Amino acid sequence: MTNSTRSSAPIALVTGGSRGLGRNTALALAARGVDVIFTYHSRAEEAEVVRAEIAALGRIGHALQLDVGRAATFPAFAEAVRGALAGTFGAERLDYLVNNAGIGITAPFLETSEEMFDQLVNIHLKGTFFLTQALVPLMADGGGIINLSSGLARFSMPGFAAYAAMKGGIEVLTRYMAKELGARHIRVNTVAPGAIETDFGGGMVRDNAAVNQLIAGETALGRVGVADDIGPMIATLLGEANRWVNGQRIEVSGGIHL
Repeated sequence: MTNSTRSSAPIALVTGGSRGLGRNTALALAARGVDVIFTYHSRAEEAEVVRAEIAALGRIGHALQLDVGRAATFPAFAEAVRGALAGTFGAERLDYLVNNAGIGITAPFLETSEEMFDQLVNIHLKGTFFLTQALVPLMADGGGIINLSSGLARFSMPGFAAYAAMKGGIEVLTRYMAKELGARHIRVNTVAPGAIETDFGGGMVRDNAAVNQLIAGETALGRVGVADDIGPMIATLLGEANRWVNGQRIEVSGGIHL
């Protein structure tokens, strides 16, 4: 799943790029002249649509399958990325990495099972930690990494204790990455979206009118977020204009719970 034309443009890797915020981010990057490797979990047909959308923007897209909850597969995935860089892009290095892939599990604290907790750890925290570890050797000096967190790491809502705990861990991890990768001038920041109308978490924010209205009423700008509020912001943050932003948590939520 790729275009065959070589390019000297910057190259980004976006996990979970076949749908939702990942798709929007991949397209926003392409619109700004960046070629994109993006991952999908199981729906190859969705990935092919995104690849075609990237091509329509004049950039190269390349889809790779990845389960971010299976850290044992990351060394092989890194080799697949190395092969894609050489074979599709005529390049040796990635410029940007966006750790976006994730799932939403909603359960009260007292009803959260160990299985639920472990699944969230493996995908959101362990996955981000060890996937980045595997891919940093393929990154160019002076590149950028974005780790996705959530507004729920700042404010509390019943049912998200385990999910938010993982995102809190991501925010701490981001600062450590920024410190330790600074010698290579690789910037690492956290982007924390608020509630967004996507299919994440079963599409609750998008499809449940009562939830949508409740969140809109608690947001300073008076509405729930959409994917187009997030992807372009991430693409801009990775760009040269933000080269001095490092180790920061940036919430993109329209001003919820101020």
